[in-house]
Order: sequence, then structure tokens, then C-alpha cells
Amino acid sequence: MAVVMSMSWAGVTPEQYDTVRDAVAWEEAPAAGAQMHVAWFDGQGLHVVDVWESEQAFQVFFAERIGPAVEKAGIAGTPDAEFTPLHRRFIAPGVSGVG
Repeated sequence: MAVVMSMSWAGVTPEQYDTVRDAVAWEEAPAAGAQMHVAWFDGQGLHVVDVWESEQAFQVFFAERIGPAVEKAGIAGTPDAEFTPLHRRFIAPGVSGVG
């Protein structure tokens, strides 16, 4: 069953996020089980909402690809993440790709 992953990571900057994104290249080589990713920042840090085929798929991606890049980028702390079952997904017609 697909899950929604909601994550906050205090103190992470847009520059750090971009460094990790570039190192992992998840837009060019998507993770197995990844279905959707949205990220934004506020005064507290990074916020993410993802849709994954399972929590385990995200955990594998984090352990194998994100974790090493986060460490190399010098990002401190750990994210606060919550997984909940997906009830419904809608993507507006014509919306796709990176932006």
C-alpha cells in the first residue's frame, strides 16, 4: 500500500538540500518505489511531502543514497518523519516532471 511521508528537518537550508539532490541525482535516477516529491522551506528548515509505494522503499533509499550524501554535506540532526497510508492521489492533467 502506498504511503505519504511527511518530513521536517530543522536547520536544513536550500543550499544543503540542493547539494544532496545533486549528489544523489534522484531526479535523473529515481529511487525504486518513489512516486512523488515536494519540498519547501520556512524559518525552521526543510519540509517534504513524498508518496512512496511503501515505507520500506523510502527507508532503503534513505539508507543507501540519501544518508551518505547528507553526511558528506555536513547536515546536522535528524529528520522528523511520519508515514501514513495514502487514501487518494490526484495529479492535475498536464503536470509532470521537475519544477
